Amino acid sequence: MLKPQILLVTYPAQGHINPGLQLAKRLVSIGVQVTFVTTVCAIRRMNKTSIPDGLTFGSFSDGYDDGFKPGDGDDIYWAELRRVGSQTLTEFVVASTEQGKHYSCIIYSILLPWIEKVAAAVNIPTTLFWNQTATMLDVYYYYSNGYGDVIKNNINDPSFSLKLQGLPELNSRDFPSFFVSSNPYPLALPLFQEQIEILDQQSHPRILVNTFDALESEALKAINHKYNVVGIGPLIPSAFLDGNPSDKCFGGDIVKNSSSSSSSKDSYMEWLDSKPESSVIYVSFGSMSVLSKPQMEEMARGLLGTASPSIVLPEAILPTTPFVSSPASSVSPTANVGISLGCSRPTNTPPLTPAKFSTPPTTRFLWSEMAARASRV
Repeated sequence: MLKPQILLVTYPAQGHINPGLQLAKRLVSIGVQVTFVTTVCAIRRMNKTSIPDGLTFGSFSDGYDDGFKPGDGDDIYWAELRRVGSQTLTEFVVASTEQGKHYSCIIYSILLPWIEKVAAAVNIPTTLFWNQTATMLDVYYYYSNGYGDVIKNNINDPSFSLKLQGLPELNSRDFPSFFVSSNPYPLALPLFQEQIEILDQQSHPRILVNTFDALESEALKAINHKYNVVGIGPLIPSAFLDGNPSDKCFGGDIVKNSSSSSSSKDSYMEWLDSKPESSVIYVSFGSMSVLSKPQMEEMARGLLGTASPSIVLPEAILPTTPFVSSPASSVSPTANVGISLGCSRPTNTPPLTPAKFSTPPTTRFLWSEMAARASRV
């Protein structure tokens, strides 16, 4: 019996590639053959470690195979990603079909709504992989369905709050920064709105979300009258859940460490190894975050107040402040490594214990159902 085959396409950013790869591994573990696809530039940079049998890689061009071109703005890149990406991804699917690979479904991550048209052209059903939280999915849905004006007109008011069905009361600071007029990525919000409009045209579409029931039970149900929202997370390596102990990393790092930063990396790892197990607080804001100096100072105060060793990534967002600039209290920062806020942990404080997650029964059922459904197509 032939194994079902799925094409999984992600936006070429680490926060999309990592959970996407983990989803691919989970599907492979239940008998699905997965082709993981992102842009040529990202595929070239990926280290591709911890990859199981049944998972293969492919790429499509976004017009920037050798990296971002100096002088091109975000508007040019997004336009080229859509124009060139639509053409080259279509060519990839057609070529795969000619080689005997018949994909029964295309799963794609956020920020790529144009993939719906590609899939329609090659007559393959799609499923959206929402690699953010269910709460954010709900917020973008409500923004695009009746609440856009009230949010847009009040988002800069610190006292503004809004109660949306199925969600706790949200203050202005709780909404995505893409809603704020000073947002440096003005093209992101229209992409999310386009994605919601596409979903609204479908009949109760299934959306795979990187979350789990115990974390966002209400958010997962908030818009189930419109979408079939299913938590399939947390999408982290199986060794940290209840799966394969050899799966300890995502295997898709696209950040390359230069020789000039290797000593810094060694110092970073040495510093980590010197700390008690499960004692370091890790904070990451993603590659597109823009935080103000007051926000970073407030976070630094909070981390220092925990008296726990802490690491904040990416370092590029950290301004020079009295809280992060002391050489005596931090690992030497580099663009690839980040920075450690240097508190010594009190000897009488027990190590932090990470939460132990197990794959929810609904998630295990979903993966099995997807495999069975794909085999029938």
